[in-house]
Amino acid sequence: MKALQHLKTINHHKWLVCQGCFKVGLYKQGLLHDLSKYSPTEFLVGCKFYQGTRSPNNAEREVKGYSAAWLHHKGRNRHHYEYWLDYSTDPNEGIIGMKMPVRYVVEMFIDRVAASKNYMKEKYTDQAPLEYYEKGAARLGKMIHPETAELLHQLLKMLAEEGEEKTCSYIRKYVLKNKK
Repeated sequence: MKALQHLKTINHHKWLVCQGCFKVGLYKQGLLHDLSKYSPTEFLVGCKFYQGTRSPNNAEREVKGYSAAWLHHKGRNRHHYEYWLDYSTDPNEGIIGMKMPVRYVVEMFIDRVAASKNYMKEKYTDQAPLEYYEKGAARLGKMIHPETAELLHQLLKMLAEEGEEKTCSYIRKYVLKNKK
Protein backbone atom coordinates (compact mmCIF):
# COMPACT_ATOMS: atom_id res chain seq x y z
CA MET A 1 0.00 0.00 0.00
CA LYS A 2 1.11 3.51 -0.74
CA ALA A 3 -0.35 5.20 2.31
CA LEU A 4 2.08 8.11 2.55
CA GLN A 5 1.79 9.05 -1.13
CA HIS A 6 -2.01 8.86 -0.95
CA LEU A 7 -2.08 10.94 2.24
CA LYS A 8 0.11 13.58 0.57
CA THR A 9 -2.18 13.62 -2.46
CA ILE A 10 -5.39 14.09 -0.48
CA ASN A 11 -3.76 16.64 1.82
CA HIS A 12 -2.51 18.63 -1.17
CA HIS A 13 -5.93 18.45 -2.83
CA LYS A 14 -7.62 19.57 0.38
CA TRP A 15 -5.13 22.45 0.71
CA LEU A 16 -5.82 23.58 -2.89
CA VAL A 17 -9.59 23.47 -2.31
CA CYS A 18 -9.21 25.30 0.99
CA GLN A 19 -7.24 28.07 -0.75
CA GLY A 20 -9.87 28.32 -3.50
CA CYS A 21 -12.76 28.39 -1.06
CA PHE A 22 -11.05 31.08 1.01
CA LYS A 23 -10.59 33.22 -2.14
CA VAL A 24 -14.36 33.26 -2.68
CA GLY A 25 -15.36 33.52 0.98
CA LEU A 26 -16.45 29.91 1.62
CA TYR A 27 -14.28 29.47 4.72
CA LYS A 28 -16.25 26.73 6.47
CA GLN A 29 -16.59 24.69 3.26
CA GLY A 30 -12.87 25.02 2.62
CA LEU A 31 -12.03 23.70 6.08
CA LEU A 32 -14.56 20.85 5.97
CA HIS A 33 -14.00 19.82 2.34
CA ASP A 34 -13.59 16.07 1.74
CA LEU A 35 -13.11 15.05 5.37
CA SER A 36 -14.62 11.67 4.47
CA LYS A 37 -11.44 10.89 2.50
CA TYR A 38 -9.76 10.27 5.85
CA SER A 39 -12.33 7.64 6.87
CA PRO A 40 -11.21 3.99 6.61
CA THR A 41 -13.79 3.27 3.89
CA GLU A 42 -12.19 5.81 1.56
CA PHE A 43 -8.62 6.09 2.82
CA LEU A 44 -7.76 2.37 2.69
CA VAL A 45 -9.08 2.06 -0.87
CA GLY A 46 -7.04 5.12 -1.80
CA CYS A 47 -3.90 3.51 -0.39
CA LYS A 48 -4.52 0.18 -2.13
CA PHE A 49 -5.31 1.67 -5.56
CA TYR A 50 -3.06 4.75 -5.42
CA GLN A 51 -1.42 5.72 -8.73
CA GLY A 52 -0.79 9.44 -8.35
CA THR A 53 -2.11 10.43 -11.76
CA ARG A 54 -5.83 9.79 -11.31
CA SER A 55 -8.38 8.97 -8.66
CA PRO A 56 -7.83 5.60 -6.98
CA ASN A 57 -11.63 5.21 -7.14
CA ASN A 58 -11.35 4.68 -10.91
CA ALA A 59 -8.86 1.86 -10.37
CA GLU A 60 -11.09 0.27 -7.71
CA ARG A 61 -14.01 0.50 -10.13
CA GLU A 62 -12.02 -1.24 -12.87
CA VAL A 63 -11.11 -4.11 -10.56
CA LYS A 64 -14.39 -4.58 -8.68
CA GLY A 65 -16.95 -3.19 -11.12
CA TYR A 66 -17.88 -0.42 -8.65
CA SER A 67 -16.12 1.83 -6.18
CA ALA A 68 -17.18 1.45 -2.56
CA ALA A 69 -15.02 4.46 -1.71
CA TRP A 70 -16.81 6.63 -4.29
CA LEU A 71 -20.27 5.49 -3.16
CA HIS A 72 -19.29 6.43 0.38
CA HIS A 73 -17.74 9.74 -0.70
CA LYS A 74 -20.52 11.06 -2.93
CA GLY A 75 -23.12 10.33 -0.28
CA ARG A 76 -21.37 12.53 2.27
CA ASN A 77 -20.10 15.47 0.24
CA ARG A 78 -22.63 17.98 -1.04
CA HIS A 79 -20.26 19.47 -3.62
CA HIS A 80 -20.78 16.40 -5.85
CA TYR A 81 -23.82 16.56 -8.13
CA GLU A 82 -24.31 12.84 -7.49
CA TYR A 83 -25.20 13.70 -3.88
CA TRP A 84 -28.25 15.53 -5.27
CA LEU A 85 -29.79 12.64 -7.23
CA ASP A 86 -33.36 11.88 -6.26
CA TYR A 87 -36.59 10.61 -7.73
CA SER A 88 -38.45 13.17 -9.80
CA THR A 89 -41.92 14.21 -8.74
CA ASP A 90 -42.87 13.11 -12.27
CA PRO A 91 -42.99 9.29 -12.09
CA ASN A 92 -42.08 9.08 -15.81
CA GLU A 93 -38.67 10.70 -15.24
CA GLY A 94 -37.17 8.36 -12.65
CA ILE A 95 -33.99 9.54 -10.92
CA ILE A 96 -32.82 13.02 -11.86
CA GLY A 97 -30.43 15.68 -10.58
CA MET A 98 -31.87 18.22 -8.18
CA LYS A 99 -30.81 21.86 -8.32
CA MET A 100 -27.76 22.34 -6.12
CA PRO A 101 -27.39 25.30 -3.78
CA VAL A 102 -25.01 27.81 -5.36
CA ARG A 103 -22.36 27.50 -2.65
CA TYR A 104 -21.98 23.79 -3.42
CA VAL A 105 -21.77 24.43 -7.16
CA VAL A 106 -18.94 26.85 -6.42
CA GLU A 107 -17.23 24.26 -4.22
CA MET A 108 -17.66 21.71 -7.04
CA PHE A 109 -15.99 24.16 -9.43
CA ILE A 110 -13.10 24.69 -7.01
CA ASP A 111 -12.86 20.93 -6.42
CA ARG A 112 -12.52 20.30 -10.16
CA VAL A 113 -9.81 22.94 -10.50
CA ALA A 114 -7.92 21.51 -7.52
CA ALA A 115 -8.20 17.94 -8.82
CA SER A 116 -6.84 19.01 -12.20
CA LYS A 117 -3.93 20.81 -10.54
CA ASN A 118 -3.26 17.88 -8.23
CA TYR A 119 -3.15 15.19 -10.92
CA MET A 120 -1.76 17.20 -13.84
CA LYS A 121 0.90 18.99 -11.79
CA GLU A 122 3.08 21.20 -14.06
CA LYS A 123 0.95 20.30 -17.11
CA TYR A 124 -2.06 22.07 -15.61
CA THR A 125 -3.60 24.96 -17.52
CA ASP A 126 -6.75 26.92 -16.76
CA GLN A 127 -8.35 25.21 -19.78
CA ALA A 128 -7.86 21.69 -18.35
CA PRO A 129 -10.89 21.56 -15.99
CA LEU A 130 -13.20 22.74 -18.79
CA GLU A 131 -11.79 20.20 -21.25
CA TYR A 132 -12.23 17.38 -18.72
CA TYR A 133 -15.79 18.46 -17.94
CA GLU A 134 -16.78 18.77 -21.59
CA LYS A 135 -15.50 15.25 -22.33
CA GLY A 136 -17.97 13.84 -19.83
CA ALA A 137 -20.77 16.41 -19.89
CA ALA A 138 -22.67 14.78 -22.77
CA ARG A 139 -23.09 11.62 -20.68
CA LEU A 140 -24.63 13.45 -17.72
CA GLY A 141 -28.09 13.79 -19.23
CA LYS A 142 -30.59 14.30 -16.42
CA MET A 143 -28.06 13.38 -13.74
CA ILE A 144 -27.15 17.03 -13.19
CA HIS A 145 -29.81 19.72 -12.96
CA PRO A 146 -29.75 22.05 -16.00
CA GLU A 147 -29.21 25.19 -13.90
CA THR A 148 -26.42 23.51 -11.93
CA ALA A 149 -24.77 22.36 -15.16
CA GLU A 150 -25.13 25.83 -16.68
CA LEU A 151 -23.46 27.59 -13.73
CA LEU A 152 -20.64 25.05 -13.51
CA HIS A 153 -19.99 25.28 -17.26
CA GLN A 154 -20.09 29.10 -17.13
CA LEU A 155 -17.46 29.16 -14.36
CA LEU A 156 -15.23 26.62 -16.11
CA LYS A 157 -15.42 28.64 -19.35
CA MET A 158 -14.61 31.85 -17.51
CA LEU A 159 -11.62 30.15 -15.89
CA ALA A 160 -10.38 28.94 -19.29
CA GLU A 161 -10.81 32.35 -20.92
CA GLU A 162 -10.04 34.83 -18.14
CA GLY A 163 -8.03 32.97 -15.48
CA GLU A 164 -8.44 31.94 -11.89
CA GLU A 165 -8.11 35.30 -10.17
CA LYS A 166 -10.78 36.98 -12.28
CA THR A 167 -13.11 33.97 -11.97
CA CYS A 168 -12.74 33.84 -8.17
CA SER A 169 -13.37 37.58 -7.94
CA TYR A 170 -16.49 37.19 -10.09
CA ILE A 171 -17.72 34.32 -7.91
CA ARG A 172 -17.20 36.29 -4.71
CA LYS A 173 -18.78 39.51 -6.00
CA TYR A 174 -21.66 38.20 -8.11
CA VAL A 175 -22.30 34.47 -7.82
CA LEU A 176 -22.20 34.15 -4.03
CA LYS A 177 -23.49 37.61 -3.15
CA ASN A 178 -26.46 37.01 -0.82
CA LYS A 179 -26.56 33.29 -1.71
CA LYS A 180 -24.42 31.66 0.96
